[in-house]
Amino acid sequence: MRVLCVFGTRPEAIKLAPVIQQLEKHSDCFESRVCVTAQHREMLDQVLEVFKIRPDVDLDLMRHNQTLPEFTARAVTAISEVLEREEPNWVLIQGDTTTVMCTALAAFYQQIPVGHVEAGLRTHDRYSPFPEEINRHLTSVLATYHFAPTQRAQHALVAEGIDPGKIFVTGNTIVDAIRRILDSPPSEYARRLFVDLNLSEPISIGGESISKKVVLVTAHRRESFGEPFESLCRGIRAIADRNQNVVVIYPVHLNPKVRDPVNRILSGHPRVHLIDPVSYEPFVRLMEQSYIILTDSGGIQEEASVLGKPVLILRDTTERPEIVEAGIGKLVGADEHKILIEAELLLHNENVYRAMSKNADLFGDGHAAERIVATLMAIL
Repeated sequence: MRVLCVFGTRPEAIKLAPVIQQLEKHSDCFESRVCVTAQHREMLDQVLEVFKIRPDVDLDLMRHNQTLPEFTARAVTAISEVLEREEPNWVLIQGDTTTVMCTALAAFYQQIPVGHVEAGLRTHDRYSPFPEEINRHLTSVLATYHFAPTQRAQHALVAEGIDPGKIFVTGNTIVDAIRRILDSPPSEYARRLFVDLNLSEPISIGGESISKKVVLVTAHRRESFGEPFESLCRGIRAIADRNQNVVVIYPVHLNPKVRDPVNRILSGHPRVHLIDPVSYEPFVRLMEQSYIILTDSGGIQEEASVLGKPVLILRDTTERPEIVEAGIGKLVGADEHKILIEAELLLHNENVYRAMSKNADLFGDGHAAERIVATLMAIL
């Protein structure tokens, strides 16, 4: 059976990599093929290199300052042509990107079964995250089988009328991916990055050596662009201003609407390191080294829970409410004052920090990819 995995962004690649590797282990049952849209070119290529994935088809659809309608139109057309040429028996997609929605639609037009990995995540706010919330809804309608990471996701799909017999709770493949990284020795690149950032050296305050507390930041969501994003940046700067032992590390997204306010508000601070996006392996090492994580990324919320790192969620909603309910994450939005208050609490109150820094087995045991492929084999 020919299975075509289609993805376009870094998070999709990270979470589909364990599935692709598992398909390749069963080459007697599956012919595994990979198509990338390169919705995020540079950041996608980093992950392909880490997991040694060589696409069979690279559509290279990335364009400077492309709009969602432009990308959507080109993606549906290009993916449709790939499906006609490849003639897969199955298509696998992951997550909530525009690539995912376009692939599901193109496959539906050609009546090709679609398996949706990480199905059923919901905020129930159509504009947050934007456009991902609606991408997920549309994909659930179009998909044939749904691989839900949690029982909550399964229940959300059933509530929307999806046939329970076509929903499988597998865990989240992010756990598979992050454990494979941590089980391997650090790369030379990761070692050099830590030296360049000087993370192992203590800070001298008043002649006393004090260990650094690393605050790792990622923020790039389009619903925050404009004044909310500037408020977010001011909150991050305030954390660095008020805490001499804090070092902020912010791998800055390539989008100019992110880089411009970040550089204007945060550059020049002696303890704020604005770096280019790093590949997945060194980023996992940075998360492991961090004291707290501030992010608007859904995947990083999950990774923080695996690593036992408190996470302040720079959004008003999350499609991973399990993290908030478990007490290891808090929604702080883009409000600079709330960001500062909650960060200060974690930096200075050990009881609060300990309560939020527990490991939580919310997203599975690291065998999600095996379950997904075993389910495919059983279905076929």
